[in-house]
Amino acid sequence: MSQSKVKTPGYKYVLALAALGVVYGDIGTSPLYALKEAFHHGNHMLANPQNVMGLISLIFWSLMLVISVKYLGFILRADDKGEGGILALTSLITPSNSEDETDQYPKKRKFLILLGLFGTALLYGDGMITPAISILSAVEGLSLITPMFSPYVTWITVGILIGLFSIQKHGTNSIGKIFGPVTLTWFIVIAILGVNSIFKTPEILKAINPVFAISFFQNNMWYGFVALGSVFLVVTGGEALYSDLGHFGRKPITQAWFFVALPALTLNYFGQGALLLRTPAAIDNPFFLLAPSWALYPLVILAALATTIASQALITGVFSITMQAVQHKYSPRLHIAHTSEKESGQIYVKNMSRFLMVGAIGLVFAFKSSSNLAAAYGLAVTTTMVITTILFYVVAREKWGWSRLVAGSLCGFFLIIDLGFWGANILKIVEGGWFPLLVGIVGFTLMTTWHAGRKLMALKLAGKVISLDRFLKEVDAENPTRIDGTAVYFNRSLTLAPYALVHTYEHFKTVHRNLIFLSVVVSKLPIVQDSERSKVENLGGRKFYLTLNYGYLELPDIPRDIKDLKFGDIEVDYNKISYVIGRQSVYATDLPGMAIWREKIFSLIAKNEISATDYFQLPKDRVVEIGIQIEI
Repeated sequence: MSQSKVKTPGYKYVLALAALGVVYGDIGTSPLYALKEAFHHGNHMLANPQNVMGLISLIFWSLMLVISVKYLGFILRADDKGEGGILALTSLITPSNSEDETDQYPKKRKFLILLGLFGTALLYGDGMITPAISILSAVEGLSLITPMFSPYVTWITVGILIGLFSIQKHGTNSIGKIFGPVTLTWFIVIAILGVNSIFKTPEILKAINPVFAISFFQNNMWYGFVALGSVFLVVTGGEALYSDLGHFGRKPITQAWFFVALPALTLNYFGQGALLLRTPAAIDNPFFLLAPSWALYPLVILAALATTIASQALITGVFSITMQAVQHKYSPRLHIAHTSEKESGQIYVKNMSRFLMVGAIGLVFAFKSSSNLAAAYGLAVTTTMVITTILFYVVAREKWGWSRLVAGSLCGFFLIIDLGFWGANILKIVEGGWFPLLVGIVGFTLMTTWHAGRKLMALKLAGKVISLDRFLKEVDAENPTRIDGTAVYFNRSLTLAPYALVHTYEHFKTVHRNLIFLSVVVSKLPIVQDSERSKVENLGGRKFYLTLNYGYLELPDIPRDIKDLKFGDIEVDYNKISYVIGRQSVYATDLPGMAIWREKIFSLIAKNEISATDYFQLPKDRVVEIGIQIEI
């Protein structure tokens, strides 16, 4: 997160309110379905006092240990210059002097990096499921008011999903300003509902004692373990919380949790438990049945708004990890828009937004109810949480210098909890858990294929270029006709001549009078300071080498960053610069490299990648593209 902007105390409170709306919407709306599903998926379990007390105790301690202690207490401290998420965590364990080529690492380190990539890919599946189950569960509340709404639940849900994704282009900050007050209202209302129920049955407060959670497993054995898969629904927003770190920062996220979200959630869950102690039959929908009949209409409307907001945590999290994947070269270039001048991590990814929307709508039609979707929910997040704990151990040992005993004890404790949830969610694979797993496998395959394909393409191009110094000397010796003006050639290496330049000179025997060789370098830092943005080197005469540095969260803007630079004594008309770009057409062959099916996938993705013209924000009327065909 950028530190260059001055942020007033008032702004920080606004940011905390926005964080409440965006980050905690997912966790905040879990009371709609979590307790109900715990009994539903536990089968054979009655809503008797023992089970109710045990489940409420489990829910409370899950919130405390997973969210309060693990994520807010420790994981959020493992940020990559303010940016969070499992891909940022993966970058922390990547050797700083590497060229981002995973197969040059030792096998152990390569495995950890690939593990982080797989965890990242799993979040895409969760990014589809969260909007679907959250909104569907709220709209289903209409059926409690009158059965006439039942046939329209699916279509109402789809309409809300379309509306949600249509506003993403306005940015996290703008959305947060709208969502924050609504979510604050939601938390106040669910807290009041909980308090009212607790006053009627105060003995539910005994569930704070973890002995009830332990007794729950002793009394229910296998069915208690199965129910754990649904208890996990109360903490599913943990990974999204970490991914959204770059959007808001650690302090606003922490304040929003401890001052608002945690107290409200605790009161509501305990209130639902108190209701079940009084009326076990209320397990059909304990959340809505907390409210008096006159309040059902406004509560359903508020729940629909809150669950729409709940989806935002995963959506913004997916935007963040997509940006990181692009900059770490695990994804092709995409249209990425920065939506805030103060918070560099606030972005909008158009293609990814559409992808999530189509996926979420498809899930609503396929599963039809929140109970069916609950079976698909959880496996992706639990797997990612396990991977996060493993990577955190490496960061604690290598980056923070923790002893093996301290790091191992803490992460071992977290891992026991994570594996318990993971094991319970594994049982959901047949019922729907296969979906996020499938999305994760496909996403992982695409990311690793793109990364490996880029390497193969670079190797092929390496054989087609010559030394830049040698080429320039040959051109000077031949003294060709010079074209007036300035040409900027994109070049990855200071020592090699751009193939686009070599190719055009071989055909036309002419070059521009002024030559600038531009290298765009993506740093492992999220943001690069303006003072370190550019470096100009004179290669002799009217030839220059220009390096532009960007953080992995920044979108390059070449015309903006080049217009104020000085290139010796030459006069550069920045409005008439010719940007010369090499464009590669990739063809899959039986040559050594990747499997032929992966090469075909890489070729297809490469054809649909956003052009360098758009990615570097170049003026289209000043761009010259030189084509080259590459067989891999």
